[in-house]
Amino acid sequence: SPINLQIGSTPSASFLPLAICSNYKFNVQNPSSFTMAKLSIAAALVAAIAIVAPTTTLAFAPPSSLLVGSKASSFAAVQHDVSRNMITELVTSDIIPSTLASASATISSSIPTLADSLAASSSSLLSFTDQGNNLAGIFFQASLLPYLAFLYFLSFRGNRTPNLGNFGFQYLLLFVLGTIPSGIITKSVYGETLANVDWLHGGAEALLTITNVLLVLGFRDAMTSPDYTTTGSKYGVTPKIIGGVAVLIFAAACFNGANLGFEAHSQFLFGAGNLPSETVLSLPFVQHSEPVNALSIPTWAIHFSSVFEYLFAMDTIWRFAETTDNPKWKGLTWGMLPLHASGIAACTYHFFYNPSSLQFVVELQAFFTLLGNLTCAIAAYRIAVSNGWALRELNPFPKSEVSPEGIAIDEAAALPYNVVAAKENDLQLAAKLMALTVGSSYVLKYGELALDLPLTENGAAAGAIIFGIPAITAYLYYNRGKEEGGEGFSLPSFGSGEDGEGLSMADVKKFGVSGTVAYILTELAFWAVAFPVASNALYQTTGHWPDVFNDTSDRAAVLAFIFGAANIARLLVPLRLGAALALAPWVDKNIINRDGASDEQP
Repeated sequence: SPINLQIGSTPSASFLPLAICSNYKFNVQNPSSFTMAKLSIAAALVAAIAIVAPTTTLAFAPPSSLLVGSKASSFAAVQHDVSRNMITELVTSDIIPSTLASASATISSSIPTLADSLAASSSSLLSFTDQGNNLAGIFFQASLLPYLAFLYFLSFRGNRTPNLGNFGFQYLLLFVLGTIPSGIITKSVYGETLANVDWLHGGAEALLTITNVLLVLGFRDAMTSPDYTTTGSKYGVTPKIIGGVAVLIFAAACFNGANLGFEAHSQFLFGAGNLPSETVLSLPFVQHSEPVNALSIPTWAIHFSSVFEYLFAMDTIWRFAETTDNPKWKGLTWGMLPLHASGIAACTYHFFYNPSSLQFVVELQAFFTLLGNLTCAIAAYRIAVSNGWALRELNPFPKSEVSPEGIAIDEAAALPYNVVAAKENDLQLAAKLMALTVGSSYVLKYGELALDLPLTENGAAAGAIIFGIPAITAYLYYNRGKEEGGEGFSLPSFGSGEDGEGLSMADVKKFGVSGTVAYILTELAFWAVAFPVASNALYQTTGHWPDVFNDTSDRAAVLAFIFGAANIARLLVPLRLGAALALAPWVDKNIINRDGASDEQP
């Protein structure tokens, strides 16, 4: 049908990762499971590219007139860039029976609200893809590939990643893909952003909450259960089934909610727990009323539960290093820190009632998502390498069963976990989470009514919240690392230097002047790329190219972007050093000593 042609391809693709996560179990006892992981992630990558690529949506989104039930208007509208001539020849002939037109009208009339809105503007159907035209959309789309790399390395059998915890990280893809149909519906049906449509916003965020619950349950069970290696998770497949049912319920709500009478500001779970307006206004500290787009108690609860559960997951993964005798797992906790900051940015945006003037908060959220996916991918890579991963693992064909390396990895994967005593039982942990979630939801939702700050759209205050809370979390883990005998925090490394701990400037200095020149060239290359990229980012965000000579705001925006990129580059210092080392021989031969003498030092 025309509607299926227009929007059906996007939601249906979102179920592919569900099938992947449900059917492929990453069993550390099964060497072939890692191959299945690679095939799964490859399939998810294909689906994701098809979803995020703007040309895909443009190619399959027919004009709005196609939704009209008349045969003539349908025939006139189907002419498209994709197989234009062939389609035109078909629709202008009598090959297509008139019954298709009547069927199209029947389907369109069955969902009048959605169909009418789609017919009003075909461009509104591209609401999710149009995000690619601003900085936040670029960051969000770019974050997908690093996350797939993270899943690949995390699934390496030698890591002994708990099955349910691994599934939890994979389940996050459903949250990401679930925002696509919900974003389309909020824009096309209600003319709002997803953050302002409470019932869809809360439903989508619930998938993220389930993700974090799966992470905590999976890693916690493996750490505290003595029989985990032999009997598996005590939870069985129940959490996975619940997660799958939640996706189906959310999908049904997306495509039937408008017909059931849900409006733009209908509240998630019917606003259960909200205080009556009269009661709120009678509170002695209340200074102003809530805007119509204020989050409901259930939606705030979903957000806070996601934040607290993620903190629980970071703590559990930190302690998982003791369970596996591999301190590299602590690096994953550090890698998750920017994603924690991304969640804080989302809550900060809602604290200020989602104003368009604080669009930079959304862009910061997207930036931290990209940064977090990169750091998690690096951390998972380091874990995999420490457990025997090598480039030969990229070979998709079955490995030799008598390979010494493979046998060693399989033996390590079969080792039992070191049991760690749980700080509290499951019931106590659930009670703590419930108290934190409910208490924080009421305090923030109604406590902010005593402040004028949420209505001031204060960018400085928003930035202080976004950077301040994750900074406190980082400081706590820094001290925790030092107390446990570590150095608190160290940059990720690639390869090994003289001390076996990674590359350093000492390795570059071994090449003398050639190494120094090579390092300078790599740094200049970064700055040469930084300005054009920053200028393009500003253009994608504002619609105009920066005037750095006459416009101080443009100049500040470009410098701020470059400064942020420089801080990301600091995380990749080992990679930059490696590039300098790779370039040093060429510099020595072609620049420093063109006569053939070598400047290298022993």
